[in-house]
Amino acid sequence: MPASAANVPERPGSAPYAIRPGRPGDRPPPSEFDGLFRDEGAHETQQLPQFAQDVPQPSPSGGGGGGGGGRRRMSRGMLIGIVVAGCGIAGLAAGAALSMGGDDDKKDNSTLSSSSPSAGEEEPSKSADPAEPQAKALDALLADSNNSRASVIKAVDNIKSCKDLSTAASDLRTAAGQRNGLVTRLGKLSVDKLPDNARLTAALTKAWKSSARADNEYAAWADQVGGKRGCPKGKARRTPRVGAAERASGEATQAKKTASGLWNPIASQYGLTSHQATEL
Repeated sequence: MPASAANVPERPGSAPYAIRPGRPGDRPPPSEFDGLFRDEGAHETQQLPQFAQDVPQPSPSGGGGGGGGGRRRMSRGMLIGIVVAGCGIAGLAAGAALSMGGDDDKKDNSTLSSSSPSAGEEEPSKSADPAEPQAKALDALLADSNNSRASVIKAVDNIKSCKDLSTAASDLRTAAGQRNGLVTRLGKLSVDKLPDNARLTAALTKAWKSSARADNEYAAWADQVGGKRGCPKGKARRTPRVGAAERASGEATQAKKTASGLWNPIASQYGLTSHQATEL
């Protein structure tokens, strides 16, 4: 190592390296720096301090430094650290923006998925058919229309053979009351949505009224047979009541056939009970 680069004691009262008071050029550079740059080969053995410092520069106005210290030069490591920190902040900001955008996308996707039915879900059912409840109500009424048929047949057979005439007449009048009750119940039903509802209700009304009239005529015949000479040789004597009952029963049968033909397609459409003419 050259002698000029050896350890040189610091002069008393001198400022640290590169922080000399006064204006540049007032004093010559310390001998330490002079030795460092005098010989080109000296740099092989002498190294600059790790954090070199600039010599104070004159102010833009040309005035002196006023005794202020020089600016420290930032080391490469500090510059790299600042750049890395800046990049990190920019990356965090970009990541936050992307994250917010991703949340919006997720919300949009979730909204779309919740509003649209999935592949396994069924579409909302169609509006209910207004005629169906009317058809069911009429079906319940028709189920009661045949309740008295057996008792009427039995009562007429007893009258013909002059057996239990009083009971036969009572059963027939009860059946007539039931038929008229069916007409009353039918008038309270709403059937305006059913196909051919006017013809259907007219046919049922005529069928039940005619049946009720026939029942009452048979009951009146039973009263006649129970009198004197009403059952010669064990057989009921035929009277005008029998003819009236038979005519009313024939009218009821025709009306029942019409009603059956109108009702059965409705019953088939809604899975209800079909009825033959003799079952009404």
